Amino acid sequence: MAKSEQMITELSDKGVRYCLASYVDMHGVSKSKMVPIAHASDMMTGSEMFTGAALDGVPQEVNDEEVAAHPDAASCIVLPWQTDVAWFASDLWCGGAPFDACSRNILKRQVAAAAEAGFTMNLGIEAEFFVLSDTQAGGFAPLSDLPHLEKPAYDTTRLMDNLPWLTELVDAMNALGWDVYSFDHEDGIGQFEIDFTYADALTMADRFTFLRFMANTIARKHGAFASFMPKPMGDRTGSGAHFNMSLAGPDGTNLFKDPDDPRGCKLSTLGYQFTAGVLRHLPAIMATVAPTVNSYKRLVKQGSMSGFTWAPIYACYGNNNRTNALRVPLAGGRVELRAADSATNPYLGAAMVLAAGLEGIAEGLDPGDPNTDNMYLLDQAELDARGIRTLPRTLDEALDAFAADPLSRRVFGDAMFESWLGFKRQEWLSYLNHVSDWEVQRYLKFF
Repeated sequence: MAKSEQMITELSDKGVRYCLASYVDMHGVSKSKMVPIAHASDMMTGSEMFTGAALDGVPQEVNDEEVAAHPDAASCIVLPWQTDVAWFASDLWCGGAPFDACSRNILKRQVAAAAEAGFTMNLGIEAEFFVLSDTQAGGFAPLSDLPHLEKPAYDTTRLMDNLPWLTELVDAMNALGWDVYSFDHEDGIGQFEIDFTYADALTMADRFTFLRFMANTIARKHGAFASFMPKPMGDRTGSGAHFNMSLAGPDGTNLFKDPDDPRGCKLSTLGYQFTAGVLRHLPAIMATVAPTVNSYKRLVKQGSMSGFTWAPIYACYGNNNRTNALRVPLAGGRVELRAADSATNPYLGAAMVLAAGLEGIAEGLDPGDPNTDNMYLLDQAELDARGIRTLPRTLDEALDAFAADPLSRRVFGDAMFESWLGFKRQEWLSYLNHVSDWEVQRYLKFF
């Protein structure tokens, strides 16, 4: 408590007037109450109560006891664009104990399981998103008014045309100590990727949550908005949020790195076991790392003006080969889950992946030899011979896999498992019942 008091005093001395006790709903979107700095001490002990029934997927009724946000002092971020406000990632409590269905608590349980086994999960998330502006006709367009290119990936001119808002965002991330090491224009129109240094899984989930909030806020200052919709344009590449994962020992040593790996991936036995665990449960994991109807329009072989979509369609792993769902980059020492997209709740996605990887280690699983082919070009007979499954093609298929896999309930807990699955089932049914423009154009005058 003394440390919290000292922190609050320091924040006040720096001009902070308000504090946000932030937690996430089931979608990973920041929700909060704002507290004047004079009441921040009470906030740190859980004074801010919330009606869970008012939020998507939180398993509470209107007559249930409210949940309380317990801020994590170590997560404090002073808003770079408004320095009189401080943001805190928070755990939800209920009835004087951690709330079982809180996304952050779900990840913390898996982090604790990893720690008990002697591991820390390090996680990097590649942030891809679109920055767009509203048009008078009610649509959207890229902020840059330069002509579209068929292949805009890595285009220097369009990167420079967006540098004003990019500079503000990158400067803000670096001021927070996130260490941005590259950014570029991606393969979609008005799409960008920003890469920053990895952290432990909980810290990275907090940062990705805050990044979506921050990117939107800064984009609006420039007359635009940041979209983390996985695939807003049917003929363009979608936005991933690739999970780059490794385990470290108590001394911080990367336990996935092995320069003498006979398979040539520079990955340790432990890394292969982790990979095998993720592959075993990948269909269920998909429901959390690609959690929307729109997510599965990204996970197709083709559907981009530039050719392939760069998104995986099979549950397989390989070396530095982007056609695998799990890729081991050239330097080794980490495994990249390429199926994750920008709509993921990072707490839930990371929890599922970590639990699956720990199971692979506990059971000594082996994923077999890496796939080095262009997986897009293999026929079904070859895939069958290798025992490679197709990833879920729709949210409905992913939800079926999630529901059937015992890992899901074990990670989520009964209440969140039922609530989350029920909400997502309804989302799928709502999509099925919607009459789209495509249907009208195709069938209205067809017969």
